[in-house]
Amino acid sequence: MLKGTKLYSILFNKCPRCQEGSFFITNTAYDLRRFDKMHHRCSHCDLRFEPEPGFFFGAMYVSYAFYVAFIISTFVLFNVLLSVDLTYYLIGLIPALVLLTPFFFRLARRTWINFFVDYQPTQTKIPT
Repeated sequence: MLKGTKLYSILFNKCPRCQEGSFFITNTAYDLRRFDKMHHRCSHCDLRFEPEPGFFFGAMYVSYAFYVAFIISTFVLFNVLLSVDLTYYLIGLIPALVLLTPFFFRLARRTWINFFVDYQPTQTKIPT
């Protein structure tokens, strides 16, 4: 149902162009030795995942937006709707943000590259 959308590529660690090859080497964000390791090229369509040096600096802004959205939504949930004391909320928020760092890092990079690369299912690697 999601196949062919940018959301599919972002959520399932797939190449934004062909949605066949994997973007990161591991599928889990919590392999802490390799959570940030990306393939250089897509194994299916040969798309370069880092088109130029410094390409993913923009992903920092996307990551910041994810953190802000998380903080605001959890604040509304816990403090406004559930009336949890602000001190307890802040004590729980800091470890949650630390634990979510690898997840948001990877999510931000996949989101950033999807801003610039369109889905082209017929694009395949040319045999050499």
